Amino acid sequence: MGLKFTFCWVCLLLCLLVLITEAQIFNVKDYGAIADGATDNSEAFLKAWKEACQWTGRPKVWIPYGTYKLNSVTFGGPCKGPIAFVIKGYLKAPTIPSEFFTENWINFRYLDRLTVSGGGILDGQGKEAWSFNDCNTNSNCVTLPTTMRFDFVTNSWVHHLRSINSKNTHFVVFGCENLNITNTRIAAPGDSPNTDGIKMADSTSITIKRMKIRTGDDCIAMLPGTKNVNIADLVCGPGHGISIGSLGKDGDQNDVTDISVRNCTFHNTSDGVRIKTWASPGIGKVSNLIYEDIFMNHVGNPIIIDQEYCPYPPCSQQASRVQINNVTYRNIWGSSGSKVAVTLRCSQSRPCRDVVLENINLPYYGQGGNATAFCSNIKGLSVGQQNPPSCM
Repeated sequence: MGLKFTFCWVCLLLCLLVLITEAQIFNVKDYGAIADGATDNSEAFLKAWKEACQWTGRPKVWIPYGTYKLNSVTFGGPCKGPIAFVIKGYLKAPTIPSEFFTENWINFRYLDRLTVSGGGILDGQGKEAWSFNDCNTNSNCVTLPTTMRFDFVTNSWVHHLRSINSKNTHFVVFGCENLNITNTRIAAPGDSPNTDGIKMADSTSITIKRMKIRTGDDCIAMLPGTKNVNIADLVCGPGHGISIGSLGKDGDQNDVTDISVRNCTFHNTSDGVRIKTWASPGIGKVSNLIYEDIFMNHVGNPIIIDQEYCPYPPCSQQASRVQINNVTYRNIWGSSGSKVAVTLRCSQSRPCRDVVLENINLPYYGQGGNATAFCSNIKGLSVGQQNPPSCM
């Protein structure tokens, strides 16, 4: 009898444990969301998030199929446990200027074990805002929103989403650790201004895999404080390639270290793999980088280090104080869209060190002869096939 009683109690406790940890659905429609593409659903989404964040099991904020207009929202933590944000529907950003002059459209902050997924679409409706993007010439320009931003998010995963026509950058990662972004598509016209695919800063242990990015700026940009990044199986183009920087415009915290870019394809991008630092007094270092097994299809500047970066002349030209060292380019092939296929323009005061070119084949098929390489202020070596002939 005692053994049977104990067994029953164990079974009951197990059942309770299952119920406690069971995934609970928080459907935004249950909180008043209307999928008509016109009604602002910010309040309904935030109500669903608030309750889900306090759930002690495995909550899921659920956005079912349909078209939902959503104004600027911030989903903050910390929450009581892991939380999922599942987007099945089509989210539309506002198009009225008074509603979209914000820093972010959708913002996740101070969260651990967050998952954002679902196969849904984030439509930034950038066409309605790109004409306002004049910050390069107007010091009083207005701020246009990032589509989705992650601030101080840890141990999290973003996957199976589509982001189209962002007003500004599609995804921003800031102050994050151990964040994976996979199986996501990003698209904006090649002439859309400042529509970077993914931009990250002050973050570590970031993985980006199995992505397709077509945009009007950098497919991926790594800014100061970015460390331990793994990028693989990515298709980029149109766009400006995968960039480190720009760095060194000012300050003394301009480090980017331990970056790997592998098995990627670039189609008709203005640049391929690029490191850019200002010819300015900012101090920093770029080190421990590997670019490997990369195909370039008619890329303007397939391999480029530019330590005299000056996008909008005139600039104050002085030797960059960002030190670049331990950079390997291995098995990079395809075709260059410009005669100078490899540009390694390093700092006069801090020459690049330990740069390796291994098995490079980037022919140029345009007018003016075969592909060439340009080097300045660099110490390194070349191994294996070199087309263009190495300048090191």
